Amino acid sequence: MKRAVSHTHGLTSSQEIAGRVVLAHDERHLRRKRLSLQGGGDVLVDFPSAIVLADGDALVLEDGTLIAVSAAQEPLYEITARDPNHLAKLCWHLGNRHLPAQIEEHRILIGRDHVIRDMLIGLGARVSDVEAPFSPERGAYHGHGDDHGHDHAHSKHHHHHD
Repeated sequence: MKRAVSHTHGLTSSQEIAGRVVLAHDERHLRRKRLSLQGGGDVLVDFPSAIVLADGDALVLEDGTLIAVSAAQEPLYEITARDPNHLAKLCWHLGNRHLPAQIEEHRILIGRDHVIRDMLIGLGARVSDVEAPFSPERGAYHGHGDDHGHDHAHSKHHHHHD
């Protein structure tokens, strides 16, 4: 099986891509993991320490071949507010619950969770269902003490799967 030994941030159009992996946000934080390529085949990611891959990055295989990384479309809530101040308050309530959130100028994206949805609507937010790639802010609890080689299962308690 081919091994990915490093990664690049972003790709230029001139670079040859030998394959593609499509990963949800909680699959893009990894150190050692087998990934399935679109269209078949596998690649073993084997990094010295845990990294976070972004949409548009690439895995670099031992022979220098590149595998493009794409963010999967995920079922999310799009949260919009009355004004910037209201949006900031909504961010605070979400952050207080350690929820992965993608914060943009005019909206917040979070994973679907009906309890959180009800809370947000109670706070006056507009919440709509969207399918989009998810790149949440990386909180302070990521990136240290992760190098134990047990496939980052210990970070799973930050994600609510209904």
